[in-house]
Amino acid sequence: MSLAPRVVLVHRTTEYEELVARHGTHGQAAFLLSSRGRDIEEVAERSRRTRRALAEVASGIPLTWRQARVERADLDRFLFAPEDIVVVVGQDGLVANVAKYLAGQPVVGIDTDPGRNPGVLVRHRVGDAGALIVSAVARGAVADELTMVEAVADDTQRLVALNEIYLGAAGHQTVRYRLGLDDDRGVVEPQASSGVLVGTGTGATGWLRSLWEERGGRVPLPGPTEPRLLWFVREAWPSPATGTSLVAGELGGAAGLRLTVESDRVIAFGDGMEADALELTWGQTIRLGMAEARLRLVG
Repeated sequence: MSLAPRVVLVHRTTEYEELVARHGTHGQAAFLLSSRGRDIEEVAERSRRTRRALAEVASGIPLTWRQARVERADLDRFLFAPEDIVVVVGQDGLVANVAKYLAGQPVVGIDTDPGRNPGVLVRHRVGDAGALIVSAVARGAVADELTMVEAVADDTQRLVALNEIYLGAAGHQTVRYRLGLDDDRGVVEPQASSGVLVGTGTGATGWLRSLWEERGGRVPLPGPTEPRLLWFVREAWPSPATGTSLVAGELGGAAGLRLTVESDRVIAFGDGMEADALELTWGQTIRLGMAEARLRLVG
């Protein structure tokens, strides 16, 4: 007898809950916000809407199915199973946060605050959750296969991200490294810069786009499902010992970008989650390219 499907609800602590936890009481949090020209009632109402949405989504799960919940801060300690249906209740960024921990499970994004969130990844309304959850396990269920980026270090550390991976110093100061491409040219250039960013089509609405526009948008941005990445070196510094000839490009298929660290400490983190970063030291090599895994986003 096979197990019933398990629905994993992914959510995050609201701003109101974080404020009350930090300052002790509603009143103290209200006083702090008022001193900064903000009204706590607006923050509290958004928190209530989020909690109502989470409860409504949970009520739409079939009674015979299993359920689990995980808060964003606990994602790195949660074990997702192959048969899970993952329902992200919140903002677009929460989908990116969970993507790195999945291996092909369908993801349903539910927007708790329409009009405030862009809705690129949380595409659906709360009232549609029940039908979407059931359809996600149906044979032939339709889902977009979103391209992801990965970084693999020579000590087997591995990081996967949906939007982008940044490699540089923890404080975004200048780092030294040697950079080369997986191609027949064999060109390797020593560089000093404030870091390297490799991004996907999903990330093309954020950090990647800002660098792309800064460089004049010469190469078309990839689409979210397109098997292509863009990469940029930030603020490369020319000197007698460092160059600036390899500062941007695209990666398709099995192509990759290799960096050998020439600083005491370099980190690589994905989708803004600096707390969950790879750490590299002098002489280590890391390769960045397209991940084999894809994010299966329903609808």
